Amino acid sequence: MASPATAGEVQDEAICSICLEYLMEPVTIACGHNFCRACLSQYCAEKGAGTPLTCPQCRAQFQKGEFRPNTQLSNIVQKLKQLGLKPGKGQKEDLCERHEERLKLFCENDGETICVVCEKSRNHKSHTVVPIEEAAQEYKEKLQGALGPLRKELEEALVLTSKEKKKTTEWQSKVKNKREMIAGEFNKLHTLLKEEEQLLLQSLEEEERETLQRLRENVTKLSQQSSSLQQLITEMEEKCQQPVVELLKDVKSTLRRSENMKLQEPEAVSTDLKNVYKISLDMREALKRFGVDVTLDPDTANPWLVLSEDRKSVRDRDKRQTLPDNPERFDYCVCVLGAEGFTGGRRYWEVEVGNKTRWELGVCRESVSRKGQVTYTPGNGYWVVWLRDGGYKALTPRSTSLPVSIRPSRVGIFLDYEAGEVSFYNVTDRSHLFTFTDTFSGILRPFFCPELRKAGKNAAPLIICPVPAQAGGNLGP
Repeated sequence: MASPATAGEVQDEAICSICLEYLMEPVTIACGHNFCRACLSQYCAEKGAGTPLTCPQCRAQFQKGEFRPNTQLSNIVQKLKQLGLKPGKGQKEDLCERHEERLKLFCENDGETICVVCEKSRNHKSHTVVPIEEAAQEYKEKLQGALGPLRKELEEALVLTSKEKKKTTEWQSKVKNKREMIAGEFNKLHTLLKEEEQLLLQSLEEEERETLQRLRENVTKLSQQSSSLQQLITEMEEKCQQPVVELLKDVKSTLRRSENMKLQEPEAVSTDLKNVYKISLDMREALKRFGVDVTLDPDTANPWLVLSEDRKSVRDRDKRQTLPDNPERFDYCVCVLGAEGFTGGRRYWEVEVGNKTRWELGVCRESVSRKGQVTYTPGNGYWVVWLRDGGYKALTPRSTSLPVSIRPSRVGIFLDYEAGEVSFYNVTDRSHLFTFTDTFSGILRPFFCPELRKAGKNAAPLIICPVPAQAGGNLGP
């Protein structure tokens, strides 16, 4: 007949360390430990996808599909149940393995429980020894004290995880908006720029993939830290409930692990787009198909403006000219219109802005008021982009700031009358600046405002650049 100690060991092997009951449908994982099939399946499910699975007992990693049924252990469990033994009732008495005496003392120096004979031995003679109940109470208080910081670390980890997930959602929204803008630009030119569209979308998707990967890596790392913190907290909570001898076993190691368990904040990941999604030279070449020879209309020019002889450039002058106050002339706003009026089709022209510090460019209705102060908005018949104090804006009802990485020295303007679009391009780096979308009626005319010079600056003219129309362009009427 087996000794009580041997029976206790057999009984311990038949207990699931997750539910602390006799094993039900026992399965074995790679490290050799056994668990109830249901307990282990639930444990795996709670870990979530992407989180490495570790043995609840020894922390060795294993794969979800690795565990296999243990028929022999299942038979042993059935026999133990038939004997009427309850889980935990067959454990051996806490006796010193060397002296077969009760373990009543705890050696602080060696961190182990000893008997009264051990205390008097040479190994422990000069050590600090206290009763195990006193030691257990002291270390239980220390364990409980260590749980607070760990729970706080876990809470911070969960907060950071939530922030990273929110950043991921915001990033995906930015990518979605940028993708729609790119797709819209290419829809205007259909198959002419299909290849360029694919390249830009591929570049955007690559940045999206890389950034999302880094964000998700942050989430994964934080989740892993959260899992480790939770596991340690669970382990310490369970330890606090253990008998004194088991509680004191490796208690210092457990406390050291809790002290070393510090939350590593995630790597900072920028969710600003790199602004590299630019319309290539092919876009400009395609737009040149719709090039139009724009000239300035002197009858519309504000008296502070002077036009070149070929009516291709405009700048302000030192004194106001005496000019007829005809109905077409702007008398307050320092601007001038193009001589050409458009009632349909597609038109493209470019304007050299050089190093000017202030300007406005775009299109307006023929019917706009020319007298008094004017507010440049679509509702008033103006579709205009401007530069002010180093900032570029589209003059929408509430104005829209434009992200510009390279200062444009030349601006391209593309009017698609039927589509109801006025698009602006930075010719310098071949990037799209902004597109107004509206419904057009009547005559539209190019709009120019060089602004007045200020403190000796901004004296340079606005210059209409030659953009030869290419054969085959769909210019419309």
